[in-house]
Amino acid sequence: MEGGGNSPWMMKYGTVVSLFVVVLAFWFRAPPNETLDERLDTVLSSLLRAEGKVGMNNVVRPRVAVGFGGCVDLIVDGVSLLNKIGLPPTDQPLHHDYIENEAQLAQSFAYFFAPGAAAERFVLNDTLFSELVEASRDLPGNRWAIGGNAPVMASRLATEGCDLLLGGSFSPDFIDVLSEHITVAGNIVEEPDIHLILEYSSGASWGHYTSRRANRYIVHSDDHNPYLDSMAEFAEKLKDFTPDLLVVGGLQMMDNFPFQSGERDALLSRLANLLSSSSPQIGVHFEMASFVEESIMEDLLHYIIPHADSLGMNEQELPNLLSLLKDSNITVLSDPNPRVATVLDQMREVYRIVNQRSRNSSAGSDRNSAEAFTEAKPLTRLHIHTLAFQAMIVTHGSQWKNTMSATAKASLTANRHVCGSDDIDTSKARLIMDDSFSISRREGSQRIPLQETRPVSCWDEDDYEICVAPVLVCTEVYQTAGGGDNVSAAGLVLQI
Repeated sequence: MEGGGNSPWMMKYGTVVSLFVVVLAFWFRAPPNETLDERLDTVLSSLLRAEGKVGMNNVVRPRVAVGFGGCVDLIVDGVSLLNKIGLPPTDQPLHHDYIENEAQLAQSFAYFFAPGAAAERFVLNDTLFSELVEASRDLPGNRWAIGGNAPVMASRLATEGCDLLLGGSFSPDFIDVLSEHITVAGNIVEEPDIHLILEYSSGASWGHYTSRRANRYIVHSDDHNPYLDSMAEFAEKLKDFTPDLLVVGGLQMMDNFPFQSGERDALLSRLANLLSSSSPQIGVHFEMASFVEESIMEDLLHYIIPHADSLGMNEQELPNLLSLLKDSNITVLSDPNPRVATVLDQMREVYRIVNQRSRNSSAGSDRNSAEAFTEAKPLTRLHIHTLAFQAMIVTHGSQWKNTMSATAKASLTANRHVCGSDDIDTSKARLIMDDSFSISRREGSQRIPLQETRPVSCWDEDDYEICVAPVLVCTEVYQTAGGGDNVSAAGLVLQI
């Protein structure tokens, strides 16, 4: 044995030892599927526990007023529709503010389909839109649903235990399928606006394009919604309704709509007067959407955002708003899967800039400066919903309560809506948020680990609290359209 030579004994048992080490390394290298399943189950039970910390008062239902507009959604597989009408994949993905012909539709769809980014566009060509709707009517797997920001948010709020006043012009059939807890304020129309929802799954292919994540591309050609034609009746009924919360959405229907000169300004000015005349004790939430026209974004800064205590938006709309606030321009396409640190930094900037302009409102001298925020409310709540996580900023001492539970509820609602089931099945879900995240992109920033037993992370900064919750991302998608509206509404329920 002397000299350490490779004797038969060493060779024999060395092989056994090596094999044993390999087995141990394999055993501890990564958890087996059962362990991964257990991890998801633990995250789910912990989120449910966080959501359940705050119960709804079934005796006194919160009262929420929601406007404006609504539509009937015709939901189809986007690639199947384009194939059916014989629209081949374009070699030139291109952004268009609105759609006038098939070539622009193909270019615009490709532009957002490949990265998997949500988009919504007005179709200026009535004939083209009618042809798309007709082709969709007999497409296998299509379905009709209540659509529009206001009705979708109202339906979720009613499901979660609220009484609603809904501002919109709907057909009798539309009203009949709404919850008994929803009172409609608006005109009766025989032909409701139709929105065509082109859904696609993660990994879907259209020619040489492959989507990075499940999402939707929406086209519409509305007649009623851009005019906010329910606003007068909504304002009248609002006086006696005495809501605890006022929610505004659906204003993207005005984006690139061919108004007469000054028409949109007049409508938004009336809406601003409605918001400013509401009691200071009533919270106002504005739900952002896909805006691509720079002038309407400026209108929102002038007429709407100054009167909102709370803003809700997704990962595309956040950098779009921030770009306008900082650089006076908009961002058409952003990362559809942003990191937590990136989103938190953007949220802090939006919160800071909006509130700085609010504080300095009396010093403004022109529409694009602080004058836009005359008599502005401070922004006290900001909710960002992304595929991987939910994030909220809530000001200390503000009217908004239960931020941790609300963030958990928003996270759970994302899965419930997209999977189309109130019961969450972890075999149809996955976590895509990192196991730990940095709270900022600044060098040396704190990292927070994802703890399965306490998945909602909350901490204090400056004059606000931040909460972040992972989403159990649905892997068998039923519907992405309306996801943001459902998630935002669910987050608000526990904070009223």
